Amino acid sequence: MSSEPSIFFSDPNERQGSFLRRTLVMGGLTTLGIVGLSLRLGQLQVVQAQEFATLAAENQFNYRLVPPPRGLIKDRNGVVIAGNRPSFRVLVVRDETKDLDQTLDLLGRLLPDTVERRRGIIRDVNAAPRFTPVPVKSDLTWEEFARVNLYANELPGVMADMHEARFYPHGGAFAHVVGYVAKANARDVEAYREKDEEVPPLLFNPSFRIGRQGVERSLEETLRGEPGGNRVEVDARGRVVGEDSANSRPAVPGKEVVLTLDADVQSKALEVFGEESGGAVVMDVRNGDVLCMVSAPSFDPNLFVSGVPSPIYRAWADYERRPLTDKSINGVFAPGSTFKPVTGLAALVRGANPDRRITCTGGFYLGRRFACHATHGSQDMRDAIKNSCNVYFMQLAVEMGPDAIADVARTMGFGQTFDLGIGNQNAGLVPDTEWRRRNPVRGDGKWYPGETPSYAIGQGALTVNALQLAVYTARLANGRKAVQPRLIKSIAGVEQPPPGQVRDLPYDPALLAILREGMNRVTDVGGTGFRNSQLGLGAVRMAGKTGTAQVRNYGTGSRKSNVWSQKDHNLFIAYAPIDNPRYAVSVIVQHGGMGGGTAGAPRAREIMKVALLKDPEIRARIEQEGFAETEDPGSHEANALGAAQPTTTAPAEAPAAPATEAPE
Repeated sequence: MSSEPSIFFSDPNERQGSFLRRTLVMGGLTTLGIVGLSLRLGQLQVVQAQEFATLAAENQFNYRLVPPPRGLIKDRNGVVIAGNRPSFRVLVVRDETKDLDQTLDLLGRLLPDTVERRRGIIRDVNAAPRFTPVPVKSDLTWEEFARVNLYANELPGVMADMHEARFYPHGGAFAHVVGYVAKANARDVEAYREKDEEVPPLLFNPSFRIGRQGVERSLEETLRGEPGGNRVEVDARGRVVGEDSANSRPAVPGKEVVLTLDADVQSKALEVFGEESGGAVVMDVRNGDVLCMVSAPSFDPNLFVSGVPSPIYRAWADYERRPLTDKSINGVFAPGSTFKPVTGLAALVRGANPDRRITCTGGFYLGRRFACHATHGSQDMRDAIKNSCNVYFMQLAVEMGPDAIADVARTMGFGQTFDLGIGNQNAGLVPDTEWRRRNPVRGDGKWYPGETPSYAIGQGALTVNALQLAVYTARLANGRKAVQPRLIKSIAGVEQPPPGQVRDLPYDPALLAILREGMNRVTDVGGTGFRNSQLGLGAVRMAGKTGTAQVRNYGTGSRKSNVWSQKDHNLFIAYAPIDNPRYAVSVIVQHGGMGGGTAGAPRAREIMKVALLKDPEIRARIEQEGFAETEDPGSHEANALGAAQPTTTAPAEAPAAPATEAPE
């Protein structure tokens, strides 16, 4: 039996010590926590106070990019041809609206026409950067603008304002040469990335518009300006409650661009085309300034600013007369008889005698018969230009070959583009034996003799545009200088120099004078252009050259057709005044029908009259000398319509040859 006690009692002092230790540990930990919190609170409130104050302010304010007003484009006289106008619009900010669908439902009640564009609006809103206002509708009426503002408090994230929208006051008159603006797209962004350049944030702004076509595109960086930014204050619901003007930055407008164009001449050119298709260019023969460069039919560039409705764009694209194509510099055509002075000059520089007479019997024979539009009899060079005799120039061409013609054609402005400050130019084609070697017809790369007669009268593979025809005419009229066309007159008040040094023509001026004598006769009594080229401005007269280019082989059938695409092209080139040339004009009427003197000449006449009457020196001369009555051309049959038809026989050793030129 054990003697040890079975019950133990704890010592009170030991229990008290254990409690005190726990109390000290917990108290120490609590003290450390309080000290740590105090230090952290001190750091936040004292050391980092400024940093967090800045972050709080940034959460309270949003910075919104503001697209700059686009630079103005004016004509040579200061007339605005591309400007900006005020426009009311309604916008949505995705980050400031709780429910986009509900917001658009409410907007649809106020602006019913936004309902049908809902899908596109949602796409634009979702693609926009954060806190960026996205236009829902532009060009609101005052009633619509007031209605949206009335319900603004019930539409979080919706705002209505007034901005500057691009505006083209002359509609389609300058649509091709000036171009238009439209929303930036993925291709614009990719263009910067391909060049390893930083993409401007402005391109992602839904309100920004970028230049398309013409001057708007080529001078985009100049016209764009510098974007600004508005620092706006928002409340807890994201609604704008104020603006921090001190920290906002105004946008810098784009630079002003002045063109050499004349608004009156340009508008008249589009007017005279009516429903016809084609292009016209007017140049100052002294310095190359382009007064007019129009393409018809045209389109309204204002529709592109807010977005062209799909049915309208599809109608433009499908219309056979191609209103979206610039026929003054991009569309190319066979020049027809307007090219004959080139053939004549090529012969003259190789020693041909302009007084040599060649007899026209109504056709030229080289393996087959190439028809002339009349039987002209004995012709020298001046009369051959006056009567537009095919036989005369075919004979010269066969004697000297195609390369001689091609050399002169390039010197006079064909087969090339010009430094106008705009792109989209089509150089056309000046064929020669080297070109044929690289582009064989039968595999042997040989230039066949049967190709030369058509080449001599501006047919075959030869193609040109209206600008090239104007440059060629200006150089003929100038007689000494290879004038270069100039379109951009000044940028931001700085005069732009002519593009490159103007070189002398490599020809004796006396030779060019012979060609001008022939062109003077074209618009005189009995000439192919007399009937429709009389200006009615007294002693101020116009010289020119008619041209008709076939688009199909007549064969044994009629040259007449009611199908628009099968009608001949009509051309006319001219300069005035005859005694002291000042302006050159070229007109191409696409599928205008029979007779360059019938379709082209009257349009050139009306365009030229405006250019002459706007020139102070020429107008003073006309007023001083008086307006003389023009002789009635009714008794003079300028256009020989009883022409012989080309045959279907193939030319000697030649591929199926292009048809010879239609009657003048």
